[in-house]
Amino acid sequence: MAEAAQNTADPAAAFTPRVFSGIQPSGGLTLGNYLGAIKRFVEMQGGAYETIYCMVDLHAITVWQDPATLARNTRELCAGFIASGIDPEQSILFNQSQVPEHAQLAWIFNTIARMGWLNRMTQFKDKAGKNRENASVGLFAYPALMAADILVYHATHVPVGEDQKQHLELTRDIAAKFNHDYGVDFFPITEPVIEGAATRVMSLRDGSKKMSKSDPSDMSRINMTDDADAIAQKIRKARTDPEALPSEIAGLEGRAEARNLVNIYAALSDQDVEQALREVGGKQFSEFKPLLAELAVAKLAPISGEMARLMEDTAEIDRILKRGAERARSIAAPILKDTYEIVGLVGAGS
Repeated sequence: MAEAAQNTADPAAAFTPRVFSGIQPSGGLTLGNYLGAIKRFVEMQGGAYETIYCMVDLHAITVWQDPATLARNTRELCAGFIASGIDPEQSILFNQSQVPEHAQLAWIFNTIARMGWLNRMTQFKDKAGKNRENASVGLFAYPALMAADILVYHATHVPVGEDQKQHLELTRDIAAKFNHDYGVDFFPITEPVIEGAATRVMSLRDGSKKMSKSDPSDMSRINMTDDADAIAQKIRKARTDPEALPSEIAGLEGRAEARNLVNIYAALSDQDVEQALREVGGKQFSEFKPLLAELAVAKLAPISGEMARLMEDTAEIDRILKRGAERARSIAAPILKDTYEIVGLVGAGS
């Protein structure tokens, strides 16, 4: 049996410090994915944690995906991880479907999670829309798979955006209920890591909406495949207001578009918002946008170029994913085996 956690002030203290996070390969990467997730993945790499990053392709198919497009998106997402600074030697990098332990543990968690818990998931309500009866069972139950993604590695920390906090809370609930039901301290109570100036990047056309690859307007987002000219043009045309930028955070109240652009500037320049405003406060947008465009091009255009280069050799990407999956399974398989033994499934220990 794997070593169990002891009751301490920190529920995850007895576990190896380990980070897990994943992104769906359901469309092109955007600046929101980069600032809200991948940039933080890179920053956590090589530090106090073992880092595991995943293309969650099983989550992607909870809504129908064209198979050829899904395969391309998975490889392009892998290229985006690597181009942004994820080192496949330092971190474990793989696609979810190559590690069957995710789906196997998800079934156990389907028996632990309660219908009422899943009914409260706001993302299901948003994605299913008005015709809930026409949504797939997978779309309804995928928070249990998300919990399995995390807990099959005994991950102690997950970098998440604000919109994913509810799913991590469900993961914690599932871990606690499993431990309670079976009288063990087996799964850690995973902690969220929510930090940075732009954990939720908003649309360049409407500061009240999240930047999304599904928005019909390409001008609403910066794609990580955009070249330097496209990046600069989208920032120049981003919606703003007629007032100068404030010198203090309070001055951004009620100015969604201004707040969004300042957040992006702060995140790209590795500052907090207060520091950024000390630098750009008082400037009109006619002065600020060129500064932001120059910074964005300097940070993002090299990533775009490297992604394109990596996509010229998809066989190498597949090799990286296969090797990452082997490393991931070396952690996940023993944890799943111990889970099966705890539950009482015969033959799990053989």
